Amino acid sequence: MPLFGKKDTKKIKKDGKDDRSPSVEDKYILKDLLGTGAFSEVRLAESKEKPGQMFAVKIIDKKALKGKEDSLENEIKVLRRFSESATPQSGGGSLTSDNSGEKRWLTHPNIVQLLETFEDKHKVYLVMELVTGGELFDRIVEKGSYTEKDASGLIRQVLEAVDYMHEQGVVHRDLKPENLLYYSPDEDSKIMISDFGLSKMEDSGIMATACGTPGYVAPEVLAQKPYGKAVDVWSIGVISYILLCGYPPFYDENDANLFAQILRGEFEFDSPYWDDISASAKDFIGKLMCVNVEERYTCKQALAHPWISGNAASNKNIHSTVSEQLKKNFAKSKWKQAYHAATVIRQMQRLALNSSQQQEGTGSIGSSGSNSTQYPEQSQVNYNQHTGPLGPSPSLPSSNLSN
Repeated sequence: MPLFGKKDTKKIKKDGKDDRSPSVEDKYILKDLLGTGAFSEVRLAESKEKPGQMFAVKIIDKKALKGKEDSLENEIKVLRRFSESATPQSGGGSLTSDNSGEKRWLTHPNIVQLLETFEDKHKVYLVMELVTGGELFDRIVEKGSYTEKDASGLIRQVLEAVDYMHEQGVVHRDLKPENLLYYSPDEDSKIMISDFGLSKMEDSGIMATACGTPGYVAPEVLAQKPYGKAVDVWSIGVISYILLCGYPPFYDENDANLFAQILRGEFEFDSPYWDDISASAKDFIGKLMCVNVEERYTCKQALAHPWISGNAASNKNIHSTVSEQLKKNFAKSKWKQAYHAATVIRQMQRLALNSSQQQEGTGSIGSSGSNSTQYPEQSQVNYNQHTGPLGPSPSLPSSNLSN
């Protein structure tokens, strides 16, 4: 049975007419390989109907995906909700009604759109809007000048897109820098949110599945509590922090300590890295990275904060410090491996159990004999490394369908 329950019979009628569904090759010329992952590859594609019009096609191997079909179905369901260029029947959009009863498409300029889907016996093809501007951190490093105002503008775009998602009942659940791409190489290019493999339609208002990327995941997810839209706001807070200093807010050589930091929301504005950052920026981050979900800002509240909506963001050039830290902490080879939050939680539970068995009377998950301000050359845990301002700390790489 095909993944989407549609049989491609490839039959020819007696009158000679082709009765099969169109294939991706019927409509597109598949070209250069743009990227690969465990389950998929992404290729450049040119429209046969409109030569010169280019797209990205995500090609997913059904055999490799076996057992994870729900993730793909979910990604397509969410992407269709934010797409407008094709009809719902061909896989491109979702219609809703406004107050006047008039039908309208759900779309946002900062969300990568799914245009069409195709399927054959062995593969699923997602025809996507082509985004060519590169990854967020790469562009910042390449810039000659970079200020708080620049960071504020980037975060404003992300907040607007995520606020739109939340209004439509979608929670991304895996917001991180790797999923923020520039639309084009232009200097004033907009930011696009991509990779909806872990996104969820928030039908009931709360969710409980452990997922996401641990370095950016909210405390309530690590604590295995029911959660909602607020998890995305936490992740935006983490991204905002990194954009202003170049290193992550939570880092420790010991993984149990790292998880405990996130659960308690323990982070610092270290000197000298934060000395030139405005008080408004720090206040903004604190409002987003608040452990108490009830007190954590919503996207709308964040958009109204003076650091986003006013003139509180500084125009001082912080490029040298931030780019140096980004290059040190987020080398491309370090952030491309999959590591699910659910796996981290299981490891965290084992560590907590071992800690309680080995250290009588110590109930904290973060208890260990290590000094949190002294780090060895290599982490003892089997993760890639972030190198924070105080030394190396465990990197918890990304988790998504394409990797």
